[in-house]
Amino acid sequence: MSVKSLDNPYSDKSNLAHGAGCSCSSCGSSSVKTSSLPQGEEQIVNRIVETSVIKAMFGGDDVKRRQFIKTVGESTFKGALLSVLPMGLLQSCANDTKKKSENGGATAQSASKLEKTKLNIGFVPITCATPIIMSKPLGFYEKYGLDVDVIKTAGWAVARDKSLNNEYDASHMLTPMPLAMTMGAGSVAAPYVMPAVENINGQAICLHNKHKDKRDPKMWKGFKFGVPFEYSMHNFLLRYYVAEFGLDPDKDIQIRVVPPPEMVANLKAGNLDGYLSPDPFNQRAVYENVGFLHMLTKDIWQGHPCCAFACSEEFVKTKPNTYAALFSAIIDATQYSSKLENRQAISEAIAPKNYLNQPASVIAQVLTGRYADGLGQIINAPDRIDFDPFPWHSMGVWILTQMKRWGYVKHDIDYKKIAEQVYLATDCAKKMKEQGYDAPNTTYKKHYIMGKEFDPSKPDEYVNSFKIKA
Repeated sequence: MSVKSLDNPYSDKSNLAHGAGCSCSSCGSSSVKTSSLPQGEEQIVNRIVETSVIKAMFGGDDVKRRQFIKTVGESTFKGALLSVLPMGLLQSCANDTKKKSENGGATAQSASKLEKTKLNIGFVPITCATPIIMSKPLGFYEKYGLDVDVIKTAGWAVARDKSLNNEYDASHMLTPMPLAMTMGAGSVAAPYVMPAVENINGQAICLHNKHKDKRDPKMWKGFKFGVPFEYSMHNFLLRYYVAEFGLDPDKDIQIRVVPPPEMVANLKAGNLDGYLSPDPFNQRAVYENVGFLHMLTKDIWQGHPCCAFACSEEFVKTKPNTYAALFSAIIDATQYSSKLENRQAISEAIAPKNYLNQPASVIAQVLTGRYADGLGQIINAPDRIDFDPFPWHSMGVWILTQMKRWGYVKHDIDYKKIAEQVYLATDCAKKMKEQGYDAPNTTYKKHYIMGKEFDPSKPDEYVNSFKIKA
């Protein structure tokens, strides 16, 4: 097989007809361009699988393949194919088979019997839930022996209650939620764990178009803002941000809980002046010509956590093999999502009505980081959203300091104990390494929010350092 036959099978510019005896000028040249060719062994296997499937679709006729892709477009073709075919599963199986052959029959994936294979997992329809959602159409759950129904949920109060009532085996949650649920803040106390973060960054402050002349937050006194849940990074980052400009979020502005799918309608109706929301609803406001992006939350705290995969401690203990398989699927999917080259196809896969129910073009602006800001500019910010599963204990401590700062928790908090009980950072690092991914060797680090250092070893000192607090 010629190396050129492993060129991008989704492109109408590539020619997959090259064979071992090909004598064309491209194959005969010593300066063959390899920028689009797979480089590592796993990438080569993945490309062989993709190429084999696509060749079969067109009966091996490469001219027909190229003509078809030229007609419909590369991204449309790739998105449509991945929405109906679990390419990730096929590639993973091929790589596992290769590893099994190399290891004398042993695979990295445990053969332990799963206590339960049919699972219900809740999600709120936002881009932060990408790994949980895309694992269904792209086959990541199947890869680990699971039959998962991903269930669209209106908002996080519903997600929390359905989880507490055991209607969901696991759920997409906001990173503060399992901490709050474990402490009994806002609900009955129930021990929950957060094995993995879903995404980092991925939010924005969106304002109504009528406020384009009010870019200084000091001018926002009296504004009505929406956030998706009280126990959310959205709420805590909005509070932090306005307080840094001298506004008391409990006195100078109004903060209302609004389910994400209702954000744009409330902005359009004038019920909100703005919101700090997960995407794609910030970008949807621009798409609807209702709002503009004041700023991305990555510019408040670069790399901040947002959403997570969470489940009850009971699920972990009573169904350890099922939990381990689900955990593996989520880590695998999160790492797949972290690669920018996969984002366009993911956008197509999660756009349908049963998932995000949004135009793929809106989702792609979020996931690829090339977007219109509503102010006449096209911005390139590849880190607008990213996907990193590691649940830093220090991030958990920061979230707890904000619960304390704003009065959501009245009693004294053992920050370190609760963060380490809920955020399973050590388990996540082990799982990442099992799958061949790099993982941090520590679970605490300093963070910088709007230029101010947060030292997780001094949480009470940090809380007391703020002039504006509850």
